[in-house]
Amino acid sequence: MTSTRTRRIRKAVFPVAGLGTRFLPATKTVPKEMLPIIDKPLIQYAVDEAIEAGCDTLVFITNRYKHAVADYFDKAYELEQKLEAAGKHEQLELVRHVLPPGVKTIFVTQTEALGLGHAVLCAKEVIGDEPFAVLLPDDLIWNRGPGALKQMADAAEENSCSAIAVQDVPHEMTGSYGIVATQDFANRRGRITRIVEKPKPEDAPSDLAVVGRYVLSPRIFELLETTTPGAGGEIQLTDAIQRLLEDEVVDAYRFRGTRFDCGTHIGLIEATIRYALDHEKLSDAAADMMRNALVELGVVEIS
Repeated sequence: MTSTRTRRIRKAVFPVAGLGTRFLPATKTVPKEMLPIIDKPLIQYAVDEAIEAGCDTLVFITNRYKHAVADYFDKAYELEQKLEAAGKHEQLELVRHVLPPGVKTIFVTQTEALGLGHAVLCAKEVIGDEPFAVLLPDDLIWNRGPGALKQMADAAEENSCSAIAVQDVPHEMTGSYGIVATQDFANRRGRITRIVEKPKPEDAPSDLAVVGRYVLSPRIFELLETTTPGAGGEIQLTDAIQRLLEDEVVDAYRFRGTRFDCGTHIGLIEATIRYALDHEKLSDAAADMMRNALVELGVVEIS
């Protein structure tokens, strides 16, 4: 096993081709990545996290039917003209600066829904021969300090390796996650020796679950190209990472922050509550409304 010198990531891949069936009928016309948390869609939070980590090229893996994400990051000339004419300069600045100067977007179509590994493989020509990030927008990570990807990118660059975000989960829930085994885990990181997709609790090598943030070596593309499709005919990223462990160092990184699974209804609700309570202008009003609602429902009593 070798440890290859890892350059700073500049490119980030966002797999956004899924149909979001859990949120139907809302996602019949609105992609789940565009579901809002307060005043920004989920995809914006993931993009902001990637930019903070140093990425200036954003690669969206989408399908032929989903145009809303591309429209969101495109210029909206008519809207900007109307806001400018109405003197709504604050809103105009928000619309104009969805992306900062110097950051570009690239959209790649995934012609078939063949799994996360296949979605990442679709980015090969854009990424080239350099390390890159993968962010799953469903996993929204809240932190008052540096974002999860910046934490990981700093560690990966310092230790010259790939890195995968992990969090501790209850042992009985291992069957819902990719689970890693590590050696010498200390100071938030440890070398991965094995990664297993959704093991039963009795078979799980640990309680460290993979979360939707990755810093990967370009070697992963060669491995994905020769990875045999698994259940449902999908190419699993987990399988390629297991093979990557034979050639290179891959670290598990326990990030600072709270992860919300916004691919579920309760996760989306939880994230909305947390961001509302942390919002500069809305926190007090949100806390009052929540408190009043709990009293009205008889969940809590006024003391």
